[in-house]
Amino acid sequence: MLLERLRDRELLCELAYIDGEWCDGESSETFDVTNPADGSRLASVASIGPGQSRAAVEAADLAFREWSLLLPQERARVLRRWNDMILASREDLALLMTLEQGKSLDESRGEIDYGASFVEFYSEEAKRPNIEGVTSHLKGAEVEVWREPLGVAGLITPWNFPHAMLTRKAAAALAAGCTVVAHPSAETPLSALALARIAERAGFPRGVFNVLPGTAPVIVAEWMNTPLVRAISFTGSTEVGRLLFRQSADTIKRMVMELGGHAPFLVFADANLGHAVDCALTAKFATSGQDCLAANRILVERPVYDEFCREFADRSATLSVGNGLDNAAIGPLMNAGALAKQVEHVRDAVAKGARILTGGQRHPAGELFFQPTVLADVSADALLFREETFGPVAAVAPFDNEDEALRRANDTEYGLVAYVHTENAHRIYRLTRALQYGMVAVNRTRVTGAPIPFGGMKQSGLGREGARQGMEAFTEVKYVCRDYA
Repeated sequence: MLLERLRDRELLCELAYIDGEWCDGESSETFDVTNPADGSRLASVASIGPGQSRAAVEAADLAFREWSLLLPQERARVLRRWNDMILASREDLALLMTLEQGKSLDESRGEIDYGASFVEFYSEEAKRPNIEGVTSHLKGAEVEVWREPLGVAGLITPWNFPHAMLTRKAAAALAAGCTVVAHPSAETPLSALALARIAERAGFPRGVFNVLPGTAPVIVAEWMNTPLVRAISFTGSTEVGRLLFRQSADTIKRMVMELGGHAPFLVFADANLGHAVDCALTAKFATSGQDCLAANRILVERPVYDEFCREFADRSATLSVGNGLDNAAIGPLMNAGALAKQVEHVRDAVAKGARILTGGQRHPAGELFFQPTVLADVSADALLFREETFGPVAAVAPFDNEDEALRRANDTEYGLVAYVHTENAHRIYRLTRALQYGMVAVNRTRVTGAPIPFGGMKQSGLGREGARQGMEAFTEVKYVCRDYA
């Protein structure tokens, strides 16, 4: 059995973690976690019921009273121990992630490092939310502005980055003095439960960090209905984000949401073409394209369009496809629905005039594998250019001038990240100003990290994660005016 490769078998957890205890689901209900590469069962995990979800919130609320009163450096020490223990378990955590999510071991190792960087960052930021003095506008008065922790934070994390999305949210909330109830995707709960095991070892007090696997509507409905949960941090689809936003109205929760992406990738004729192709490969095919930052619409200026298409397709055709344990560049898609979407998007694009330059079919590696695919001359009304593909299908189309490129890039309800490749300094300034995106990558792909505010505009979400802004999202501002006359 592949899980026998775990050095620390206790990191394979099949129970929920509530109020410092490992527990079965209500009525002993469970759900299976499978390996998308071959369909084999990895674990049978406890499925939490509504009563347990309420109990977890109540435990977190009780724990908040002491956790929030700890000295910031005391919270920082707990987070630092968590960080060190996560890194010490890097290989086991990466193996668990590859088995339940399908990405390559190298990508999984990178995610463990990335996820731990947030814990390290916020272990340091925990000591920095100081009282701010304000010049008084009133005679005989002293004015101060405080930041205080909100309370219980509900965290809802996706299947594509099951480790880093939880640490990014949880570390910020915990550093601010909040306590946490977390619901991982039912498709990839093992990474979150392993983090709970490590948090337990790191000395988290009871009730401070709770992980509730199971069915999202059952678990999260309890959070949305109670005023004890003061904040919700969600990463997932825009459709679900809208639903949560509506549900938050009755209890006026703080909402932090990272939603859909649909990123444009603009290549101008003056760009370093070889470098642009390299970046496009990474931006499109990392995590097998199952990434909200994936380059979904590749727009290339006409003078270099044919050359770019040829080089990009040739390089894409060489990407290995297979099991993440073999470090294949393209792993399995998460489920049958994701694979069906690739089939439909390719069919629709071809019907509307697109040319398949490489790929375009299911891959014989397994039921959930799809060939790395490049389509040229994709029309603006194709599904590939209207929806997130979330898979290894790249859509390329030409443009004739900067105004057209900008108009097409902004022609979407989303606004998470945009990629720009050009050597023209004036164009860089114009585009970074005019692109309606929360993040803009110029002549590179990777832009994320613990010190930067991650998030989007328009219907790509609310608020920011990472940086000081990520911690401020879990705090309330209190203004104090004292008479000293």
